[in-house]
Amino acid sequence: MANLSGKSGPRDGGLYNEDLAPIPASERKWGAFEIFNVWNNDIQSLFGYTLAASLFITYGLNGWMVFAAIVLAGFFVMVLVNLTGRPSVKHGVPYPVIARASMGVYGARFPALVRGIVAIFWYGVQTYFASTAVALLFNTLIGSEGGAEFLGMTAVGWISYLIVCVFQVALFMKGIDWVGKFLNWAGPFVYIVMIALCLVIWWKAGNGIFAALGTIFEGSEASDPRGPVAAFVAVVGTMIAYFAAVVINFGDFSRFVSDERAMKRGNFWGLPVSMAFFSFIALFVTAGTVVLFGEKLVNPADIVDRVDNVLLTLIAAITFFAATVGINLVANFIPPAYDIANLNPEKISAKTGGIITAVIAFFIGALWVSVISNIGIAAFVDTLGAFLAPLYGILVADYYLVRKQNIDVEALFSSDPEARYHYNNGWNMKAIFAFAIAALFSVATVWVPALSELSGYGWVIGAVLGGVLHLGLMRLQTAEAGKAAH
Repeated sequence: MANLSGKSGPRDGGLYNEDLAPIPASERKWGAFEIFNVWNNDIQSLFGYTLAASLFITYGLNGWMVFAAIVLAGFFVMVLVNLTGRPSVKHGVPYPVIARASMGVYGARFPALVRGIVAIFWYGVQTYFASTAVALLFNTLIGSEGGAEFLGMTAVGWISYLIVCVFQVALFMKGIDWVGKFLNWAGPFVYIVMIALCLVIWWKAGNGIFAALGTIFEGSEASDPRGPVAAFVAVVGTMIAYFAAVVINFGDFSRFVSDERAMKRGNFWGLPVSMAFFSFIALFVTAGTVVLFGEKLVNPADIVDRVDNVLLTLIAAITFFAATVGINLVANFIPPAYDIANLNPEKISAKTGGIITAVIAFFIGALWVSVISNIGIAAFVDTLGAFLAPLYGILVADYYLVRKQNIDVEALFSSDPEARYHYNNGWNMKAIFAFAIAALFSVATVWVPALSELSGYGWVIGAVLGGVLHLGLMRLQTAEAGKAAH
């Protein structure tokens, strides 16, 4: 099989630049620890904590059942990303390039753009959440609540938001090695702070908190009318949907890993193990807020503020900011930067794509409080996940079942009409059709009342349907080609 290095071989300028080129094995510096910290920062972000804490409340389940559902989702996501990570570990190319095998060399711009749009949306939201940590820091230092509000944010909130926006772009411009170092520092530090927060909550609430851990949310007004089993599966589905964007383009990160074994080790410790530990912290602290404050607080910044310990507040604000910024760069900034560059590699570099991402995301984050958050966190996550799910199913079905893990890397960068992945003018319309049908149905499970029984399962439905449709259409094409040959 032909192998295209980053510095040699035939290249089509409309499909190739240095950011999209295969990374030589000698230049892949990431190990299991870097992958572990990718997930650590994703889970530990302020939005990640808020989502986990919200799930303990939303479905009215026993707290331990929600905890088990989140950990099960961690194992499920680990399997999913091991599948999508392998092609990029093997060939050293990012997700937008791998997608060319299933979608066509030009058709791959469509799923890459879809993934990029969702990532930009997430980037704006996570930027807002990171800014709340900075605002907490400022309010603690100056002893002010920030003054009058505009679009749901005070003056201090807006200043904090601008600081986070600029900081993220500056760190991205330093390159992937700097981002990796930042993650390696931020990930472990957040755990230290969250453990400290647990201890403070325990000290203030007393040992009575243990009796409340499992039952404090059970039978609440938010209990799922479909019953506990359906609610359990819905929690699993929502957590999978939360990771949907990273699951699809995990190749953008695994291409930097030295070998597949290191990737799998990092995924194991960073997903089920880390999710179990962090989710227990979320369960413990959320239960403690009910015991201490008489209300369910789900944003760690709000909890730290209520605890009223200046030193803990200052340390927590810095680390929450670092964790949220870290995963925002890796999961929501770098992918759309590549995806936008993939639209026109000759004229758009990854850095230019990053600037475009930051500008669009600025307005999304600015409107989070006043507009977007009103749809509800679970519905927000489920919708984005359901929309992306078919892309995952198509990518995995194509690589493992259609191609049998064999890809001609050189052909991924070729616009020759006779090349393997050119299809019809560079587009594989069968894959586009499979995506459209599957996405329509999976998103409908979130918003169409008649399909409300399937709410929370949208990601699984979309991924399976997309993969099955793609596999069926591609095999039908092969069968028709075989008949024509005879």
